[in-house]
Amino acid sequence: MDALARLAADLVATDSRSFVSNLPLAARLMAELGDFETEALDYTDPAGTAKRVLIAHRGGPGGLALSGHMDTVPDTGWTDDPFSGRIDADGMLHGLGSADMKGPIAAAIVAARALPASVPITLLLTTDEETTKQGAREIVARSALVRRAAPRAIAVVEPTRLIPLRGHRSSIGFTCTAEGVQAHSSTGEGRNANWTLIPFLAEMRALFARVRDDPALRDPAYDPPFGDFNLVIDNHGAAVNVTVPLATARIKFRYSARIDPEPIRAAVHEAAARAGVTVREAREGRPPELPEDHPLIRLAARVTGMDARTAAFGTDASELSALAPCVVLGPGDIAVAHRPGEAVALAELARGVAVFARLAEAVAVG
Repeated sequence: MDALARLAADLVATDSRSFVSNLPLAARLMAELGDFETEALDYTDPAGTAKRVLIAHRGGPGGLALSGHMDTVPDTGWTDDPFSGRIDADGMLHGLGSADMKGPIAAAIVAARALPASVPITLLLTTDEETTKQGAREIVARSALVRRAAPRAIAVVEPTRLIPLRGHRSSIGFTCTAEGVQAHSSTGEGRNANWTLIPFLAEMRALFARVRDDPALRDPAYDPPFGDFNLVIDNHGAAVNVTVPLATARIKFRYSARIDPEPIRAAVHEAAARAGVTVREAREGRPPELPEDHPLIRLAARVTGMDARTAAFGTDASELSALAPCVVLGPGDIAVAHRPGEAVALAELARGVAVFARLAEAVAVG
């Protein structure tokens, strides 16, 4: 097994779902960065879980940074081992995060190590991308090394089938909570939080339709042209014979750079106030979007031979664009991410190594 396959399989075999600590995976990655100057930034997530991001640099200032996230989504729906790191006879690497994005991270590291010492290169290895983007924000706020490295451009190596993405949507996450009083439901003494939440949800259903149908909220540069307004409801394990003490609705609203999110944001808060529901929000950075004629986008298109596109999903570029212009570009297919049976072709990862190296060399010479 060559170095790329071995590293990618090892990363998949190490559990780094967003709700567990990524310290073991960070240690495995650090072992691959022997001749790089490195920086580790530790923090605890809102649940108190220990997390670590890594920054690595070699060469003078400037050049390209390659960025990837260490965390994965949960293994929901998997029936085989999500951490197998199995490579089959067809050269497919299987397992949770193989495409999104441990395989691309392995390709980025292999490409960075293979570059001539004269080519400046930086690695930005984040975590919590799948949840809060906190890892990327920690790098932007705290990293001394990234400021000394001063990359001229960043490639976020999410799986795009090696098609450069010049922009994508960002999101606002709303956590909407209704409170009740717990009691045995037969006594008539409790208060079910769902009866408070339901009128609010009725307004959210109308807002969902507005996001899809209002021409002012559509962006023809994206597919689909309307944003996302996705709802998840949680009664926190309450039994059917208990008046629900806490009901939570979580909503993720995605929007592109040309869309003003404030009318939707205001509508959520106004509906919550009418229903007696409390709202907390977590907001990503502005949607990153570069014009088609931006030098980085033209360079990525030339290196890959593919015209740049936009994407409906989000990445750490929403935070990292505060450091340098970002293109999203990596091996693998986002269509297999976040689902059972996730896999990536080792041949595609190898193509990613070559693309990353060519892009780094091109950015270095300007």
